[in-house]
Amino acid sequence: MTDSKKGVLVIILTYTLWGFMPIFWKQIDHVPADEILAGRIIWSFLLTLGFILLLNGGRQLWLDLKMLWASKKKFFLLMLASFLISANWFLYVYAVSEDRIVETSLGYYINPLISMLLGALFLKEKLSPAIKIAFLLAATGVLILTFSFGSLPWLALGMAFSFAFYGLIKKTIRLDALRGLAIETLFVFPIAIAYYVYLMSIDRVSFLQIGLTTDVLLIASGLVTALPLLLFAIGAPLIPLYMIGFLQYIAPSLMLLIGVFIYGEAFDAVDLISFSLIWSALILFTSSKFLEARGIRKANRKISA
Repeated sequence: MTDSKKGVLVIILTYTLWGFMPIFWKQIDHVPADEILAGRIIWSFLLTLGFILLLNGGRQLWLDLKMLWASKKKFFLLMLASFLISANWFLYVYAVSEDRIVETSLGYYINPLISMLLGALFLKEKLSPAIKIAFLLAATGVLILTFSFGSLPWLALGMAFSFAFYGLIKKTIRLDALRGLAIETLFVFPIAIAYYVYLMSIDRVSFLQIGLTTDVLLIASGLVTALPLLLFAIGAPLIPLYMIGFLQYIAPSLMLLIGVFIYGEAFDAVDLISFSLIWSALILFTSSKFLEARGIRKANRKISA
């Protein structure tokens, strides 16, 4: 099997795992979202640190920290990124526990378009006419949903914007995915520990209080967080960026199907119209990126010839 095929299979597995995650979080929806977030941070840090040490990566992790500290701007930007991804995790878990899985899928559908907009605003990346039209289509879909709900779909927008700004920061700081996750969770680890102590002090903690299944699932939340990131780090370098962009829609599509068909969330005609506009935007967006990448490859072949 070629590296490219391996990469495609690994990335498909990664996005499939992310897509099925609502089922995992539903198993602990009796635990408040704030405690799940604190536990997810704590166990993600401990498990990723343990895995790094197991792979003899402790020295490289220390060098990464020294490199970041030498550039205070990168250090504090990554700290900001850690708060953004923590906010994203909280909104996601809260949405699942509140039976709003369809809204999580909306957030991750529109995330790539928001990322492109942020790239244009902050990195001066040019937006092609096709991407501008795609963004307008998606915005129209969100507006229709807003009028349908009677309020902004704030969970979806919160997830999309927090992850888009997180991605923007990560684009400027090159770090190994696993060590990067360890450092990001290290920034918020003391806050998560302190919050757990607070929960214990007011007798509102679920860990070690409800049952073994709940305890195991809370610990497993760290593995559920780290494993897809590790797989992504393995698969992403093996395939082109446009292919990753195309495959990333596996996750929100699975979330949508799970929300509607497994948990019986509402999906009426207005939702269908709104999502159809967003899907059209994504087809246009992905097609334009595919054609752009193919054009670059042809140009490179001509130069090398």
